[in-house]
Amino acid sequence: MYAKGPKYFTPPIPDTFEKLGISENSVTDLLLRRMLIEGQSTLENLCKKLRLSMAIVDVAFRQLRAQQLLEVKGMKGNDYHFILSQAGRQYASERWQLNQYAGACPVSLDDYYQATKTQAAQVSVDRESLRQCFSDLIVTDMMLDQLGPALISQNSIFVYGPTGNGKTSLAERMLRIYDDGILIPYAVEVDNQVISLYDPVVHELLPNENEMIDQRWVYCKRPCIVVGGELVPAMLELRLDEASGIYSAPLQMKANNGIFIIDDFGRQLISPRDLLNRWIVPLDRRVDYLSLRYGVKFQIPFELMVVFSTNLEPSDLADEAFLRRIQNKIYVEAVSPLQFDQIFERVFYGRGVPFTPGTPELVRGLCLREGRTELRACYPNDICNLLTSIASYETREISANPIDLERACALYFAKT
Repeated sequence: MYAKGPKYFTPPIPDTFEKLGISENSVTDLLLRRMLIEGQSTLENLCKKLRLSMAIVDVAFRQLRAQQLLEVKGMKGNDYHFILSQAGRQYASERWQLNQYAGACPVSLDDYYQATKTQAAQVSVDRESLRQCFSDLIVTDMMLDQLGPALISQNSIFVYGPTGNGKTSLAERMLRIYDDGILIPYAVEVDNQVISLYDPVVHELLPNENEMIDQRWVYCKRPCIVVGGELVPAMLELRLDEASGIYSAPLQMKANNGIFIIDDFGRQLISPRDLLNRWIVPLDRRVDYLSLRYGVKFQIPFELMVVFSTNLEPSDLADEAFLRRIQNKIYVEAVSPLQFDQIFERVFYGRGVPFTPGTPELVRGLCLREGRTELRACYPNDICNLLTSIASYETREISANPIDLERACALYFAKT
C-alpha cells in the first residue's frame, strides 16, 4: 500500500531562481522554445507546461518583454495573452536549432544527486513479509532466508542455477518489498544540456496529494528495469538525439532508487567482463560517471540494486575480484518432487484444467524420461500451454488425460 505522497523528499515550490537551481537564461530559453511551439500563450499556461511557479515565469516574461521578444495581445481575465515578436521568433528559432527541449523545466544535477541519495531504499523484511511478497510462487523457507538479508543490504545480488527454475520470477518480484514511492525529475540539466530522465514506460505514476511540492518532480513507484540479451554498451551511456539536441538518460540512471535486473547474464552482446569493468566503481562506491558528447564528465548517484540472473557458472563469467563486488550470491536449485507437485496443482487449478490425484506424479515421470534427471519449475506451466494448444487445434475442451500429457511432453522435450 503506497502512501499518497513522498515520504523522504518533499522539495518546496521554488519562487526564486536561486531556489530553482538553474540559471535565468536557461529558463528564458525554455520559455521561448515553448512559445515557438504554441504560437500564443498565457502566464498560467506556461506555468502548467513548464512546471514552474508564477513567480519564476513572471520574471522571465518581464525580461523577454523588456527585450521586445514578446508582444502582449491583450488580457485573459487577470492574465496576459501574448505571442512572440518577429525578433522573438527569430531568436527562438536560433535557440531551437541548438536544443529542442520544451517540456518541464529541468532540475540541477546537484538537486538530483541529493534527492536520489535521500530516497535510497530502506528495507525492513522478515520471513513472513517476504512470504507475502512471493506468495504467487512456491518458495522454500531456505530460499526466503537467503533473500531476506540480501534485500535488506540493498547491495547487488547474483542469482544463479539451472534454467527454468524461477530466477527471473524471483528477481522481478523483489520490487514488492518496497512500500513507498519516490520523486523523479522530468529532466536534469548538466552544463546547460538537458538530460531527459522521466520515462513513462519505466516509471509508474502514483497519486500525490501534496500539492506544495516542486512540480518539476513526478511521484512514481520505485522503478524496475529488466534487460536481457539486447543489452549493449550504448544503453549504459548518455545518448544524444542529434535532431533535438536532447540527451536520454542511460538505463542505470532511470533505475535509480529501484532495481536493475540483468537477465540471462553472460548472453548479452556486451561481454560480462566489459560490463563488470564498466560497473566496478559504481558497484563498489554507489556513484557512476557519465560524459557529454563534447567531453564534460560528471558524477551521478548509482543508488540501485543490481540483480544478475544467470544459468551459467559464476566462475565462467567473472574472476574473484569482480564476484567479490557482487556481495550476495543466491543459488536457485532444481525443484523437489513435492515443490513440483505444488507448482503443478497451482498452475492447473489456476488455469481451470481438471486433473486426477495421480496426474502430478504421471507428469513427473514423463518429465524425467530419456535421461533427464532434474525437475524444473517451468515444466507445469509450459506443458499446460501445450495442452491448451492441442485442445484448440482439435476444437475441444482442454484435458489433462494421459494421452494428451504424453503428446504435450513429446512436443516439449527434445529427443536425446
